[in-house]
Amino acid sequence: MKNIKGMKVYVEPSYEAMSRVAAQLVGAQVRLYPNSVLGLATGGTPVGMYKELVRMYKEEGLDFSQIITFNLDEYYPLSRESDQSYYYYMTENLFGHVNICKDHIHIPNGEAEDVDLECRNYEKQIQEAGGIDLQVLGIGNNGHIGFNEPDDAFAKTTHRVDLVEETIQANSRFFDSIDQVPKQALSMGIGSIIQAKKIVLLANGAHKAKIIAETIYGDVRPQVPSTILQFHPDVTFILDQEAAAELKKYEK
Repeated sequence: MKNIKGMKVYVEPSYEAMSRVAAQLVGAQVRLYPNSVLGLATGGTPVGMYKELVRMYKEEGLDFSQIITFNLDEYYPLSRESDQSYYYYMTENLFGHVNICKDHIHIPNGEAEDVDLECRNYEKQIQEAGGIDLQVLGIGNNGHIGFNEPDDAFAKTTHRVDLVEETIQANSRFFDSIDQVPKQALSMGIGSIIQAKKIVLLANGAHKAKIIAETIYGDVRPQVPSTILQFHPDVTFILDQEAAAELKKYEK
């Protein structure tokens, strides 16, 4: 583990190894603070972490019964019954395999008729739960965290997002065709994310190396949303060697 600009950085030899480290950090939070509020991410990167958390539940008795969760985002418009929804993803990868209370699970409603009301209520629920204790993040090639795309200002709270073409292209691998990828999403804002007490960001693969280096060493600007993490007091990056490759350029 390295300390870079006040941020903890784990560089692991493989995806499997980084997934285990991530699960150990989340698992420690659950064991030490059984009523924690977890912010959860979706996408390809956290799958290994969720698989390891399920193993820890089944084999080591990791107890999720008091845990409350808030997911970062959901496609809009999209039914939770769709096998591409993040509700479905979370059920398949974590919630359907551990003893979490269904009433403790929060995911933005991708079918909300009143989007503004849904976003306000989601933000209110986070605050009523006491805020997020540990937020898990992935990262897009353009620096988006959650679905907060590059912009001229940092989005503050949960809101509707127009997905950029790069994000649509990147997510098309999960759909039968690119035409099926929703063009919008509901996402926690940068302000929502940055208020979490702890943040853990996961990234793997050579295609993430450039944006990881920019996130840690670049200027803080809303055109690269992930750079805001430089201002957070407790951020941990968990990377495989490929995703960490460009950090060496900045090391003295």
